[in-house]
Amino acid sequence: MSDAGVHYWNASDGVALAYHELGEGRPVVLLHGLFSDAQMNWIKFGHAERIADAGFRVIMPDLRAHGLSGRPHEPECYPTGILARDLRELIAELGLTEFDLGGFSLGARTTVEGIGEGLKPRRAILGGAGLEGLRHWERRKHFFLEAIEQFDSVSRGNPHWLSIQFMKSQKIDRIAAGLLLQSFADTFMEWLQAFSMPTMVICGSEDHDNGSGEELAAALPDGDFREVPGTHMNSVTKPEFGAAIANFLKA
Repeated sequence: MSDAGVHYWNASDGVALAYHELGEGRPVVLLHGLFSDAQMNWIKFGHAERIADAGFRVIMPDLRAHGLSGRPHEPECYPTGILARDLRELIAELGLTEFDLGGFSLGARTTVEGIGEGLKPRRAILGGAGLEGLRHWERRKHFFLEAIEQFDSVSRGNPHWLSIQFMKSQKIDRIAAGLLLQSFADTFMEWLQAFSMPTMVICGSEDHDNGSGEELAAALPDGDFREVPGTHMNSVTKPEFGAAIANFLKA
C-alpha cells in the first residue's frame, strides 16, 4: 500500500488541523465519519489508493477533534457550522478550483452543508447518508452525547455499546467530541437544491442508520444511488465502497 503524506495547516481560529494526501491528478476531498479519521475511513481499507490509482489527488482531512487534528477544549472553538468552515478554509488554503468532494456519514453531512453554503465541486459523493438522517441531525447528536455521558457505565446490549467501543478504539477525546457534537444542527433541506453537480449516494445494503439513501438520491437534482454490501459500521470497510467512488469519479 502506498503511504499517504500528512500535512498540517492552521484554521482561521488558530487550531492546527491535519490532512492526508495520496496520488496525483484532479483533486478529490474526502471527509470521514464521526469518531473516525482519514486513516480509518479512507486509507486503511485501500479506498484512497484505489481512487489515486484511477488518476486522482486524494485529499483527506482529519476533522477538528478527530485523528491528528487539534482537539481544543474551549467552547468558542466549536461554533455552529465549524466543520464546513474548516472545509472551506482548507480548499482555499490549497488553492483548489476544480475538485470533487464527498464524505461518509458526518462527512456526507458536512459535504451537504459545504455545498449548500456555496462550494461548487465537479462531482459529489454522499456515503452512509439518508434523507431522514440529514433532516434529524439533532436527534443523532443527542444519541452520541448520551453515549459520551454513559461512556464508562453501559454494558453489551445497550444501544450505545457499539458507539462507545468505537470511541474507545479510536481514542476519542470526549470533551472535544462533546463540544463538536453541540455545534451540530439539523440540515437545511434547501441545501440539497444546490447540488447541481452529479452526486452519488452510496450506502450499505444493511445500513439503516440515517434513513433511505434512495430517498436522498431522488431528492437531489442529479442524484444516483449505489448500494454496496454491509451495515453503517462496516460498509465503508468493503472494497466495493472505494471501487464505486473511483468509478463514479472517472465517469
